[in-house]
Amino acid sequence: MAAELQSTGMMSREQLLQVFDRFNFLTSQPDVKKRIADAVHNDKQEAVAMTTAIQEEIFLEMGIDPSFGIACLGQITTVYENDRDLVIQFYKFLAKEEMACDEAELGEEEFAEKLKNQQKLQELQLEMLKYMRKFHLDDQSAILEKLHQQMENGDYESETSILSPEVIEEFVQRKVSPVFKPR
Repeated sequence: MAAELQSTGMMSREQLLQVFDRFNFLTSQPDVKKRIADAVHNDKQEAVAMTTAIQEEIFLEMGIDPSFGIACLGQITTVYENDRDLVIQFYKFLAKEEMACDEAELGEEEFAEKLKNQQKLQELQLEMLKYMRKFHLDDQSAILEKLHQQMENGDYESETSILSPEVIEEFVQRKVSPVFKPR
């Protein structure tokens, strides 16, 4: 008789971390990368369908009903909202899944170009954050709020996640000495 699969409650923190680690390991293996790419290019499947299938296989290895496991993944940010480390690991897991999909869909050259562009963007973001350090904490908060608004207005396109030093300076100066003060 087959063992009963877990299908109720919520997956534990340890189980979730195990899923994240196993998925990270598997999707870094050449044969798994090839499996995803072949499904996309030869079988015309969505890459995300393949990464979901891999997740389901992991759940089965762990004795967890795959549909239940997938449902648990969808509840992590709510159920574990106070566990910052787990939520960060979850977002890393999601980023890894997106990278696995991109690698399969884009091919080697385009994927390498995307990684290069992403690295350049991260370097620009880091420079912006370093530049912001010279401002008072209240100003830093206001700058981040402006950045958030810019990103929302730009549908979170990557180029909207940067403010130039000139824009930051102008914003802080306007914030400190407004031309018009409401009563």
